[in-house]
Amino acid sequence: MIMYNRGMVNTQAVYSQLKTVIDPELGVNIVDLGLVYKVKVKSQKSKVKVYILMTLTTPGCPLAGVLDQLVGDAIRDIEEVTDVSIELTFDPPWAQEMMSEEVRAELGFD
Repeated sequence: MIMYNRGMVNTQAVYSQLKTVIDPELGVNIVDLGLVYKVKVKSQKSKVKVYILMTLTTPGCPLAGVLDQLVGDAIRDIEEVTDVSIELTFDPPWAQEMMSEEVRAELGFD
């Protein structure tokens, strides 16, 4: 379990944790793939709630449930997080241009 000092769970910490989630088909983390659109962290007293808006490479992705579980587990590994909400969207639809330059080169899309 990852521990942060009280009040230190922020958007950057969540993005760092999301980089540990690897897309099982492509072998690349979901942040560098461009699948994460938005992260919000809300702290109230002893509760830290995290909201993630993300997409998949295709609406019919067979690993949707797997990725959802991996993302939720990764964020729940942050000890201070008490609630995780993950919303899938396809607006805007994912495109190869959303990947980092390094990932595009690694996967041969450049």
